[in-house]
Amino acid sequence: MAGGTLDIWPLYLFHSGAQTINAALGIRASCQVRSRPDSRVILASSDTGLRLEAEDWRSLNLEGDGRLLAHLGRFFELSGVEVTTSSGSPMGAGIAGSSALTIAVCAALARWQQRVLSSEQLLTLAMNLEARTLGIPTGVQDYRPALYGGVSAVELGPLGVERVPLDIDVAELERRLVLCYSGDSRSSGLNNWDITRRHIEGDQALAAHFATIRDIAVDTRRALVAQDWPELGRQLAREWDTRQALAPGVTTPAIDRILSGARAAGALAGKVCGAGGGGCVCLVIDPDRRDQVCDSLVDAGAQLLECRIDTEGLRVDVEPD
Repeated sequence: MAGGTLDIWPLYLFHSGAQTINAALGIRASCQVRSRPDSRVILASSDTGLRLEAEDWRSLNLEGDGRLLAHLGRFFELSGVEVTTSSGSPMGAGIAGSSALTIAVCAALARWQQRVLSSEQLLTLAMNLEARTLGIPTGVQDYRPALYGGVSAVELGPLGVERVPLDIDVAELERRLVLCYSGDSRSSGLNNWDITRRHIEGDQALAAHFATIRDIAVDTRRALVAQDWPELGRQLAREWDTRQALAPGVTTPAIDRILSGARAAGALAGKVCGAGGGGCVCLVIDPDRRDQVCDSLVDAGAQLLECRIDTEGLRVDVEPD
């Protein structure tokens, strides 16, 4: 909802009081682990059709579309196992689908190997393996909604990162949120790295935009806790206006079409999820105008997605032998 990109180290160290505001969606990622009678390793994605096979973990290919699963397999030194993943998030949606999937796989493999990882270790492992896969730094906020669920602030400072649950009426927030996929896949990694590099190199205009994004996150948190929905809409609009100034290509013709139609249909505000350049659009609406807003999104060529807030977070089940 607010504060995104500031969660990449060391950007938040340049802006005292930095935080991000997010909600965990009910669009879940899952991982199933089964032992095999031989030593082979099979890593498969049921939703994309991806399948990697190797004689052992050392032979897993770290190039190509399956490199994240390969890095996970190598870290856990897998042998005699079949891992099947699934994600309800469209690819490149900007709603942290890959981060949720990484949390699910790390938790499942740790349980399968009977390794005890604390919550912080699980978060650190997921973040670092994704960064290793991408070859660039990743943010810290995306993994926390997947692990804990709910609505929260992630406070970012010199002493570290702290997740603070926000006590709000989740049902009332759900009534005022609409989520859709623009149809354009995007890659946040390169966008965020370019912005991070420019900030580190001393781009003062960029630093000023991030200071505004930090302040918007503070105001967004205040509006959520007060359940001041019109103010939440105003802050979402401010966030989107400021985010577009960070870099070229944050918006696209498809996104502009979606937002324009939604506002005309009665949406209070909307913004892209993630770094922009495609992916999902989140909208704050008047509940009485939901049908009209949803119709406008479909007319604009967008795909409506479930926008239920998940309050459970990570769940690990062990099937009996």
